[in-house]
Amino acid sequence: MKKRSRLLLGVVHLRPLPSAPGHRSIADIVERALRDATAYARGGFDGLVVENFGDVPFHKGNREDPVPPDVPAMLAVVGAALRDALGLPLAINCLRNDGIAALGAAAACGARWIRVNVLSGAYATDQGIIEGEAARLFAYKRQLGRSAAGIEVLADVHVKHATPLGERDLGIAARDLAERSGCAGIVLSGTRTGEPVAVEELDTARAAVGRFPLWIGSGLTAANAAELWPRCDGAIVGTAVKRGGRVNEPVDPARVRALRRACR
Repeated sequence: MKKRSRLLLGVVHLRPLPSAPGHRSIADIVERALRDATAYARGGFDGLVVENFGDVPFHKGNREDPVPPDVPAMLAVVGAALRDALGLPLAINCLRNDGIAALGAAAACGARWIRVNVLSGAYATDQGIIEGEAARLFAYKRQLGRSAAGIEVLADVHVKHATPLGERDLGIAARDLAERSGCAGIVLSGTRTGEPVAVEELDTARAAVGRFPLWIGSGLTAANAAELWPRCDGAIVGTAVKRGGRVNEPVDPARVRALRRACR
């Protein structure tokens, strides 16, 4: 059986979008996104994740509190610009948890994945209680038809910046997510943005889901790659390759190259 190749995706953290506090200009958003994405591409990363990271405080992203319409529009605009400029596969993550908006943006710009922080279960977060809406998301995916047919859903288990209100056993939660949510891959991260996932948690999740795709969602670095990289099917990286390891700084090409080397 052919071994799956692991994928390394770089996060393009967008500056505040038009409806968010701190917004400056659309040109600035696109320019900064293209600069960071180019650093990932030149450093040998396999794809990009476009994320409305600058939109704090976040909307929940559910039926009652969806993101404003400019958010999926800008995610699609930036995604299309990066795709046309660099040709790398794309993922869309619409924070805090608007899978519907992410899927619409992904269909519009030809993305390969969306990431959904809470696809099933319920979590206490800094936005309040967020419940998964997997059935609603996949109903919309069917409605989009061929435009969304190839888009895969990556779903977090015990997502960062959140506390589960349901199943607290990681292995059980991971297995339920793999078997009952419709996702194509599970994402496991540390407790906060940029913090690494514990090796023990990766091993627990792997034992629970077997060969089901398991992604690292935060904290992979050149220093810990030898330990973490062989345990996953892919990784989503942002903070570790920013200048000085600070999430709000630009992507540092030297850090990108160093991580790519460490993951080979």
